[in-house]
Amino acid sequence: MMKQIGIIVKKHLLTGISYMIPLIVAAGICIALGQIFGGVDVAEAEGTIPYYLNQIGGWGMQLVVPLIAGSIALSIADRPGLAPGLVIGYIANEIESGFIGGIIGGFLVGYTVILIKKYVKVPNSMAGLMPVMIIPVLATVISGLLMITIIGQPISALQNLLLNMLESMEGGSSFAMGSILGAMASFDFGGPVNKTMSLFADGLLVDGVYGPQAVKFIGSMVPPFGIGLSFLITRYKYTKIEREALKAAVPMGICMITEGVIPIAARDIIRVVTACSLGSAVGGGLSMTLGVGSTVPHGGLLVVPLMINPFYFLMCLGIGTVITATILSVWKPAAKEDENEAINDEETEEEETDLSGIDFKTGM
Repeated sequence: MMKQIGIIVKKHLLTGISYMIPLIVAAGICIALGQIFGGVDVAEAEGTIPYYLNQIGGWGMQLVVPLIAGSIALSIADRPGLAPGLVIGYIANEIESGFIGGIIGGFLVGYTVILIKKYVKVPNSMAGLMPVMIIPVLATVISGLLMITIIGQPISALQNLLLNMLESMEGGSSFAMGSILGAMASFDFGGPVNKTMSLFADGLLVDGVYGPQAVKFIGSMVPPFGIGLSFLITRYKYTKIEREALKAAVPMGICMITEGVIPIAARDIIRVVTACSLGSAVGGGLSMTLGVGSTVPHGGLLVVPLMINPFYFLMCLGIGTVITATILSVWKPAAKEDENEAINDEETEEEETDLSGIDFKTGM
């Protein structure tokens, strides 16, 4: 039962995130471009193009929480949930319950709409008013009052506590936070732990906290780069299957896609997960300590020029990569000959199968 509920919640949450990500990317790039061309004082350079870019990005970020609330409500309750969801998301912003409040508000609206559909009955002559007036009004009133009076305040207090804690971090504490987030980002190569960390970083990005977003980049790219470097150092420790997987994993890593290393990790799960997590933890910790940040949630190496302190970012990514590669190169055993021989046999069989279909008279 709990597993089924978890699957349903995940489905609606991922729908909301899929709607939200393009908005964060567009708004984040506008903010980054404004800061690149206008400098740190871009907000004071009124009347310039960098100023307007920064303003556009800021206004776009203000829509993120309403959008995720509305899209979650839309996923749960179809079109009648969209308008109330947008309103509740706006309320979440206003009472400073932020990203978390928007997610909870979206679920609140969605299931409120479902209950209204089930229990509120009207005459047939008024049935046409249900989706356009009765349901949106009732859902907005009920969900709005619950959000303002009961749900929103504890979330707002938690959100403010988290932001204050992050802002007050210095030295060792920021390194510890970055290490935890970095290890989470690489732990399961795009799985639930990585998604949890990504959601946390995206939520803070909406509130103008950019450090965890850069850590997410590092934790997502260290595994493919670290394993790739380890292969260059100790080729004999990798089977042909692993070598083939790396041909896809490294280019995917450039675009911040970690899943390409899963075939390699599956063959040596403890060593690969440990090495990648340690490398990402050190890289993430250094990133937070050095003040690296990203206003953009995706893009891999392509958006490095848009980051805050991009040189330090590359340095932290490089350190994490080297640590991962060193651990794997020392700890990983040499590939067994019988594994490579089995692979050779399979390749030979495939070649023979391919040759059997050739018409030798025509060469086709």
